[in-house]
Amino acid sequence: MATTDRQETVQATLLGRDVSYQVSGVWLSYWLVIMRVTVGWWLLHAGLDKFSTWPFDAAWFIGSSAGTSLGPVVTLFDSGIALDFVNIAIPLGQTLIGLGLILGCLTRLASFFGAFLMMFFYFINGETGGWSHGLITGDLLGLLIFAMIATLGAGRVLGIDAYLAKTAFFQNHPRLQYFIG
Repeated sequence: MATTDRQETVQATLLGRDVSYQVSGVWLSYWLVIMRVTVGWWLLHAGLDKFSTWPFDAAWFIGSSAGTSLGPVVTLFDSGIALDFVNIAIPLGQTLIGLGLILGCLTRLASFFGAFLMMFFYFINGETGGWSHGLITGDLLGLLIFAMIATLGAGRVLGIDAYLAKTAFFQNHPRLQYFIG
């Protein structure tokens, strides 16, 4: 049995110009799975690493954010129960985002929170010296990859989201479709 590579034509208007190009459905599917699993492993590893060297303390990162554009928001979490929350939320969030992406489960939700984290890392790390070599950093590339995974519905390719989309629960609650990829 031979498989054929379906070519899809994408047609769009970009900046007032009609654009069309061919996309290989099979290769795009492979690419989505590779990106989803790779980025999932990146975050899963980051979260598990923080758990393995417990206790995790985000005070150094929060302290370095003072004087940055996100500093007024981040420094609200610099002590007490708010810091305790962040110390648990960061490793737990990274672990859950990573698992969600690897399994393709609630992929858009996981990608949103991954991009949310990367936004903080990009601006705080960048404004504290990370942009000395330019505005394009690993944090920005991570943010863009999360956006790509969410936009292209990567969880429906060899992921749990493909099965979730077919369940009566998600069929009866169409707004929840936005959480799965």
